[in-house]
Amino acid sequence: MLNKRNRVIAKVITYVLLILFSIYTMFPFVWMLISSFKPKTEIRTATPSFTIDAPTLENFHRVLFDAGFVNYIKNSLIVSVTACVISMIIAVLAGYALSRFYKLKVVKVSNLAMMLSQMIPGVLLLVPLYMIMQMLGILESYRSLILAYTTFVIPLCTFMMSSFFDTVPTALEEAAEIDGCNRAQTLTKVIIPLSIPSLVSTGLYAFINAWNEFMYGYIFISTDTYRTLTPAIMLFKGANTIDWGALMAGSVVAVIPVTFIFLFLQRYFLAGLMAGSVKG
Repeated sequence: MLNKRNRVIAKVITYVLLILFSIYTMFPFVWMLISSFKPKTEIRTATPSFTIDAPTLENFHRVLFDAGFVNYIKNSLIVSVTACVISMIIAVLAGYALSRFYKLKVVKVSNLAMMLSQMIPGVLLLVPLYMIMQMLGILESYRSLILAYTTFVIPLCTFMMSSFFDTVPTALEEAAEIDGCNRAQTLTKVIIPLSIPSLVSTGLYAFINAWNEFMYGYIFISTDTYRTLTPAIMLFKGANTIDWGALMAGSVVAVIPVTFIFLFLQRYFLAGLMAGSVKG
């Protein structure tokens, strides 16, 4: 009886803590959403509140049409999707090599190099990358962002795919070889179809990382033609004043695509994360 009571108390405490933590994490997003629908007079009031006396879409109109955010959204989609596709192609091939040829010295060295690269903060590479992009003549273009984003996500994407490939029995590949498949055909016809959950979770990571990135987009791009969405939000922050309504509306616009993508692919995302957690 006492054990049952203790379990109930522990469960209640757990749920209370989870609810409090959820409120704590969701508060900034809820406040951002509410503020995006407030007129300037309510945003700048001395007593902020969760209620909206006169809801307005003026902030979204200013963001999407007056500030040209539709073009920034297009740029972010081009950069994020391209970086995601390139990263996935390289990660699948590299992850398969790490999983199946882990005994080779070159594979061990590559594995160690990618692990060490994850320990280097991205800000330390900002100046060297800027100089490299300048020498290559690809600043102020999609290519500079795609190259930078792909470089940073490939190591972790590779480890995620390698972890999943470790769980795929080699007997499947041997059976495919008996049926006449070479290694490329085995990878495309046997391994990859089994890897859909891991491909989705890895692709989501690469896409969201590129979509949300601010620093390189802010430094490498200074023209409206190629500016991406996240750095564009800074346009509403001036030297002396901040357009909080437009800033909140722009942030909501930036969050919505990622939120919907995650909601629709959540099942595959969680399955992909769990796929490589247990081996054997």
